[in-house]
Amino acid sequence: MGAPVPRRRGSAPAPAAPVAMRIIAGSRKGARIFAPKGLDTRPTADRVREAAFNLLGPGAAEEAKVLDLFAGSGAMGLEALSRGAAHATFVESDREACRTINRNLDKLGFGDATVLCQDALTALRTDARQGTRYDLVLLDPPYKRFSSLQKPMIQHLPEILASGGTLLVETAAEEEPDLPLAKRTTRRYGSARLTLFDAE
Repeated sequence: MGAPVPRRRGSAPAPAAPVAMRIIAGSRKGARIFAPKGLDTRPTADRVREAAFNLLGPGAAEEAKVLDLFAGSGAMGLEALSRGAAHATFVESDREACRTINRNLDKLGFGDATVLCQDALTALRTDARQGTRYDLVLLDPPYKRFSSLQKPMIQHLPEILASGGTLLVETAAEEEPDLPLAKRTTRRYGSARLTLFDAE
C-alpha cells in the first residue's frame, strides 16, 4: 500500500492548531489530541465521535483491525485504538495531517498503527487487490466530495470488509450514502449524518 510515513520519535514537532479535541473513552480517555494546523480539514467533533461509537455499540472496536480513511487528525482511528482495537491503518493524502497523526500516535503511546500518506481510493484499490480485510472501516471524506467519491468507492468497500465487519460513514446531514451493503441505521447529529453498514 505504499511506504508509510516515517515515525521519527524525539524530533521537534510542528506547532499544532489550538483545536480542543480529546479521546472519549477507553484506555486513553480524556487525553488531548492534536488537529492539523492551517489545513482544509474538518476534524470529527468529540460529540459526533462519541455518537458514532455509541451507534457501533459496546466492544465494536475490541481486537478489531481498523481502517480510517480520510483520517485527518486520526481522531476516529485513535478512538478505536483507545477502545481496544488490535491495529489501525490511517490513510490521509495531506502530509501535514499525516505528521499530525504520527504526533498523536506518539503522544498516546500507540504502536499498533500504520500511517499511509496517500489517496484513499489508491489505498482501497491496493487493499482489494491484495485481499486485505478490515473488521471496522471508518469513512469520513470531505462533505463536498462525497457524491463524486461514492461511485468509485462502491467498487472496493464491500471487498475490504471482513466477514461480520462494519462500515461507518460520516456525511453531511442532508446526504444519505447508498452502498451495496446491509444498512443497519442512519442518524443525523446537527450538520452531520452517521450511517452504519454491515458486511453481507
